[in-house]
Amino acid sequence: MKKITTALLAAGLVLSASACSAPQQLSTADTCSRVKTVISNPTNTTDKTGTIRVANQLRPIEAVSSDELKPTLKTIVDYLDESAKDNPDAAKLNALKNDYQNAGTNYSKYCGG
Repeated sequence: MKKITTALLAAGLVLSASACSAPQQLSTADTCSRVKTVISNPTNTTDKTGTIRVANQLRPIEAVSSDELKPTLKTIVDYLDESAKDNPDAAKLNALKNDYQNAGTNYSKYCGG
């Protein structure tokens, strides 16, 4: 009886551990909702600290975002990371700027601005 209980307990722990390690992909609506929460937070300002904070809050959302918004969020995070550097690479930032603007358009397409 003790061996059966131990085996069932071990199997339950393995199943629960595997369920925790596999992130669920969000729907487009859920992705939009989470992104809107981040960008509407009043502590996320446009200064360097706020830019870093926004990028750090978007990273985990990007990892599980819908297929439609994953490239958009990656572009936004890349742009925010470069712009928040002490000495951003002007050429790289300029190259990312067009992609960042297109990402904003794509975000508006799926999330309604």
